[in-house]
Amino acid sequence: MAKVTRKLEVLVLNPIAQIGLKRLPAERFSVVKESKAPDVILVRSQDMHAMKFDANLKAVGRAGAGVNNIPVAELSKLGVPVFNAPGANANAVKELVVAGMLIAARNLAPALDFVKGLDKNAKDLDKQVEGGKKAFAGVELPGHTLGVVGLGKIGSLVADAAIRLGMNVLGYDPEITVDAAWSLPSQVRKAQSIEEVLRASDFVTLHVPLVEKTRNLVNAKNLEQIKHGAVLLNFSRDGVIDDAAVLKGLAAKRLRCYVTDFPSAELIGKLGVVALPHLGASTSEAEDNCAVMVADQVREYLQHGTMENAVNFPDARMTRESPYRLAIANANVPNMLASISNAMGSRKINIHNMLNKSKGEMAYTLVDVDSPVPEAAITELCAIKGVLAVHYLPVEQ
Repeated sequence: MAKVTRKLEVLVLNPIAQIGLKRLPAERFSVVKESKAPDVILVRSQDMHAMKFDANLKAVGRAGAGVNNIPVAELSKLGVPVFNAPGANANAVKELVVAGMLIAARNLAPALDFVKGLDKNAKDLDKQVEGGKKAFAGVELPGHTLGVVGLGKIGSLVADAAIRLGMNVLGYDPEITVDAAWSLPSQVRKAQSIEEVLRASDFVTLHVPLVEKTRNLVNAKNLEQIKHGAVLLNFSRDGVIDDAAVLKGLAAKRLRCYVTDFPSAELIGKLGVVALPHLGASTSEAEDNCAVMVADQVREYLQHGTMENAVNFPDARMTRESPYRLAIANANVPNMLASISNAMGSRKINIHNMLNKSKGEMAYTLVDVDSPVPEAAITELCAIKGVLAVHYLPVEQ
């Protein structure tokens, strides 16, 4: 790709907070609602799986955490990074989880339904209220145990909030990162399995992505081990809990309540189910945070090749030591660096600095060189087996 002299088109598929869009300088970016060949696509919830992608596409930004609505594997083959905003909506989700626990603990949903069903003109209204409230007596949170499955940013915040409310917290995450472990409150006890969490917890909340190994993570088999009368909360992803198994658990009184942010035809109207309309990140603050975070990441990638929070490529940041930079998305295969170096050397282009990072089957390479890179050299790089995309990012004079 030669030096860009035109504005980069940013196709917005869903409303994105203006505070985020303003992070894309108007002199370099043009935000549009329709485009057949955008440079960037920004999205929140719209399903992109049926979309056809032009060769001009350079990046996709999801103003949120989950990317189930984006064909990540297809975009990876095109060398297009998919950026998301992990943690930007964490506080919003944490607050809703706490609200969900309180709704379940104090039986607020059926209590509200009871009041709505009262005849406001009844002469004995006060008597009906006093007589009916006994059915909704609940419990307080302090002293009870919350099991947290998934201890990333959201899980850690939920654990901390529960501890501050006087709860005991049991955590389980077999893939916890070093950074997440450092941010986890020291009072969190570590469980060795999800079954241990289910057996020991009065409330269980899940905070994991939906991937193949987390689909139906809570299912008919392990729900048989859940503590009698427990409350299950899902503000994670639709699909990580088997809804049919939950309904059986509620019918058998093993579960007292299921609070979910993912209503389905199977769940709506069922006794013991509190279903919310996917409100997890629905705050003005979370929408702003997500928009700003993903816009910054996309801008830094297009200007400097910086890769941060791309779900399909490794994080990569290299201080600029030259005005001439190449950003190369490639398959994680042997001899790639040698092939890139040979292509530069054959054209007498000196490599000043180089960074290569890998993530599974994908890899990413940043190359700073001491002189301008001609179009023919970029074409040669694109022809290397395993190279998916090449972007030339000279500093504009």
